Amino acid sequence: MGIQSEIFGDALPVAERYAVFLADAGVERGLIGPREVDRLWERHLINCAVVAEAVPDKARVVDIGSGAGLPGIVLAIVRPDLEVTLLEPLLRRTTFLDECVEMLELPNVQVRRARAEEVVDEFDTDVVTARAVAPLERLARWALPLLRPGGELLALKGERAAVELEEAQPVLKRFGVRTAELLQVGRGRVDPPTTLVRVVAESVPRRAQGSRKKRSS
Repeated sequence: MGIQSEIFGDALPVAERYAVFLADAGVERGLIGPREVDRLWERHLINCAVVAEAVPDKARVVDIGSGAGLPGIVLAIVRPDLEVTLLEPLLRRTTFLDECVEMLELPNVQVRRARAEEVVDEFDTDVVTARAVAPLERLARWALPLLRPGGELLALKGERAAVELEEAQPVLKRFGVRTAELLQVGRGRVDPPTTLVRVVAESVPRRAQGSRKKRSS
């Protein structure tokens, strides 16, 4: 478990409890596929943990479509200085996330059941993260209105990262982003490194998508 210790340090016992919960309740409730259990650390936990390299100190982070908590819970574990909101619209997933937060005793995490476009007026955050949520063209429409000017979208992407970035150019231009680039984190620590699309907001039209009714409780 050398690489796990290197990545998570003193937080490794918490990460191990999270991995057990993912392999058990996560699979049982359909948040993690059974085939993913044998590669939870390599493909999921470590892959998400190295994203912390790109997150500023003491940042407020909103994880869109958090699902099973990837990368939001992992970032909260490895970086207790962060203030993390797990944003997820589905009840069964927010229930799972609430249980995770309680079990892992993560005081720097809150769970919010909502879609990103429903809570635009509630957030003015430093960083938005997302993993396997939607193509960048759509993700940018949801994420950018949640950012403060100069805030960053960090989207975990795979082989199509460059293609998605090119396809999203019209949307990014419409939102007046400062920069949009590919970034690799975890170099020399994980193989292959994790690929991010990093988008830095300039001035964000807060109601670019129009107002939406908030989800009823």
